[in-house]
Amino acid sequence: MRGPVEKPESFGQAMKQLGRFSKRYIPAVIVAFIFGAVGAACQIIGPDWLKKVTDAIAKGMPAIVHGRPVLGSIDLAYVERICFVLVGLYVGYALLTYVQSWIMATITQRTAQGLREAISTKINRLPLKYFDKVSYGDVLSRITNDVDAIGQTLGQSLGSLVISITTFVGSLIMMFANDVIMTVVAIGSAVIGAILMVVIMRFSQKYFVRQQIALSDVNGHVEEKYSGHVIVKAYSGEKDSIKEFERYNADLYDSGWKSQFLSSLMMPLMNFVGNFGYVAVCVVGASLALNGKISFGVIVAFMMYIRLFTQPLSQFAQAFQNLQRTAAASERVFGFLDEEEMSDESGKQALLGGDGQPVKGRVDFDHVTFSYDGKHPVIHDFTAYAKPGQKVALVGPTGAGKTTMVNLLMRFYELDSGDIRIDGVSTKDLPRWNVHDQFAMVLQDTWVFRGTVKENIIYAKEGVSDEQVVAACKAVGLDRFIRTLPQGYDTVLTDDNALSQGQKQLMTIARAMVQDAPILILDEATSSVDTRTEELIQKAMDALTVGRTSFVIAHRLSTIRDADLILVMNHGRIIERGTHEELLDQNGFYADLYNSQFASAELLA
Repeated sequence: MRGPVEKPESFGQAMKQLGRFSKRYIPAVIVAFIFGAVGAACQIIGPDWLKKVTDAIAKGMPAIVHGRPVLGSIDLAYVERICFVLVGLYVGYALLTYVQSWIMATITQRTAQGLREAISTKINRLPLKYFDKVSYGDVLSRITNDVDAIGQTLGQSLGSLVISITTFVGSLIMMFANDVIMTVVAIGSAVIGAILMVVIMRFSQKYFVRQQIALSDVNGHVEEKYSGHVIVKAYSGEKDSIKEFERYNADLYDSGWKSQFLSSLMMPLMNFVGNFGYVAVCVVGASLALNGKISFGVIVAFMMYIRLFTQPLSQFAQAFQNLQRTAAASERVFGFLDEEEMSDESGKQALLGGDGQPVKGRVDFDHVTFSYDGKHPVIHDFTAYAKPGQKVALVGPTGAGKTTMVNLLMRFYELDSGDIRIDGVSTKDLPRWNVHDQFAMVLQDTWVFRGTVKENIIYAKEGVSDEQVVAACKAVGLDRFIRTLPQGYDTVLTDDNALSQGQKQLMTIARAMVQDAPILILDEATSSVDTRTEELIQKAMDALTVGRTSFVIAHRLSTIRDADLILVMNHGRIIERGTHEELLDQNGFYADLYNSQFASAELLA
């Protein structure tokens, strides 16, 4: 699944968004800019003092007067003083530039850290429907590649940009102060380079945006195919997977090559312009010196100033290349941060369990209707009632809407119409976290994170004792296996001690037991275990469901024979309801499902 194609923004818009996000660092950025500007000023003043040294030495050189050599004298004390000033200027330049670089590196990494935190927070505020249309790989790419691109390039770009601007303007002023004609020659060569640089930037920006999107596609594809690697191998889908990867990789190569090629033209182009200006200044300067209009020291100073004047153009090119990548990455990061969030519920009160009164677990579904896209309903007028402590089973073919109803019960999605109430309180009137606190879940897809066995079982539950963890694991038959691990319950789960799918399922069931919530949701909780383990889990579940309302989704109808209420669903509607015996007596849809699973076994028996 590919992520949505980004709508390209302008370079300026992307940088404004990044500036607004980093506005708290503006004072530090200003300080860094001042350090950089002062350091560049030290570098700019240097050639002017070098001119003085050159002229002082030139005065002391032998000269021919009336055909006879005349020795001059060099004021060594004067030259020494100037040399000390030059050393001080260049040392100051080095120190100030170092401090500026340190400040900017700190700011950019803090910005990158803040962006990661903002994305992490944003993920928890996004509705599930966003992840229905965007691949996990795309989101991961924004957190890693895009944020890293901002962190790596922003500091270098802004820091060098300030120094370059200061050097450029300062060199221009100093050149005008020394000689106007040679300055005009230098400006003429620089204008050519500036025009070419702007043209290249306009063409290359779109390819930087394409490069970041293509990189996201590659990451998304790799993430999806890696997570489903067994299925790919089992169905011999390697060729199709490789072909699809090559297509994404080719897009990345094409956009990456064009963006890098166009931007890499700037450096040699600016070097050519700098060398051209250097030659022009030397020719014009020599002519002026021969005519006695300027001293030899001016030529020496100008040879340095022309480098200082054209070098910023190359730095501009490099800085804008980095800023283009920063802007492209910023578009994707802030595009994600600007996604529509779930509504703010800070004003809602936690009405369930907040006053110390235990939640009984009565659940009412009142004419619930829901659609994922707002146009095509997948749940139609769902009405049911679950008494406290009842075991309610949802049965039906794949796609009937069973898991959707569980998601609606948890308020992962908002209803189109109707209402769901817990203990008479509408879930719409409750903050989502208060709804979630009333549930423990065991889903088809198991989830085990990197951490100890005990941490995986406790997860976000506070105040759980070791005895409770052990009791839950014994109840599901996992205790013996855990004690065979190197550190028992304190063993960190890694690839070296990976759990089987069945063991992961047992661990998630133990996690649900430890949560001790008033309402349970079991979505194919025994789908990944063998028959013997299923019986063990079923006994544990029977004990767990006592006094708690439980909703069970199961294709194995043997697991829900004792359910107090069975809701038979098809195409998002309840078509039958009743107990196991009542539904069999009706000889309808449920009876057909049941007979298709057990008729053969009963005949053999």
